[in-house]
Amino acid sequence: MSSSSTAPSEKPPMRDALVAAAFQLFLERGYEQTTVDDIVALAGVGRRSFFRYFPSKEDVVFPDHEGCLADMTAFLAASEPGAEPVRRVCDAARLVLRMYAENPTFSVQRYRLTKKVPGLRAYELSVVWRYERALAEYLRGRYAGRPDGTLRADVVAAAVVAAHNNALRSWLRSDGQGDAGATVDHALGYVQSAFGTEPAAPAPAVLFGGGPAEHSDDVVVLVTRRDAPLWRVVQEVETAFGRA
Repeated sequence: MSSSSTAPSEKPPMRDALVAAAFQLFLERGYEQTTVDDIVALAGVGRRSFFRYFPSKEDVVFPDHEGCLADMTAFLAASEPGAEPVRRVCDAARLVLRMYAENPTFSVQRYRLTKKVPGLRAYELSVVWRYERALAEYLRGRYAGRPDGTLRADVVAAAVVAAHNNALRSWLRSDGQGDAGATVDHALGYVQSAFGTEPAAPAPAVLFGGGPAEHSDDVVVLVTRRDAPLWRVVQEVETAFGRA
């Protein structure tokens, strides 16, 4: 590997080493019995290096969430004005799934550890709340001006997070087996169906003074001038049905 600067999306090697050392010790000794000093000793670095990357021991368990939250925020900020809001936040939630799916082994280990340590569970809930808040803030902007805009934004954001996490936990309980993307897509489909914009119904046949109707129950929309004489309107209708 060249000595050029690390790309923003890549993890610094020392950061990786700290995470690896921490989880090795968590698995061997237990989370509560492992100290920051233990982690840095195994990683071969100083305490200052640890706190350069992680504000606390809890943060080393969730090393990628800050970056993922930043990616989600940027993704939502880059949304086209015409983007369907619910579909957009569902796509944003898939960024979190991608983070977990990139390293199934680590994700499963973290899931098992979090279940055992109440403090980590509380920390995880605070992280989830930050994701939900990012989704809700985007939706509030999209629903601004509606009488129920804030309520709808908060409800949809909560539904997206609940659906995503339900599917994610199911995948993690299976030890990361199967297609995580398909599982999450299925769950988010419920949210899209409940809150998203329904697909447009097929448009009725629009005939502008020509073209025979194929069925007797076709709907014909006639566009004509407001001041057109009645005989002209009748003639155009007859022409539309092929009776002229």
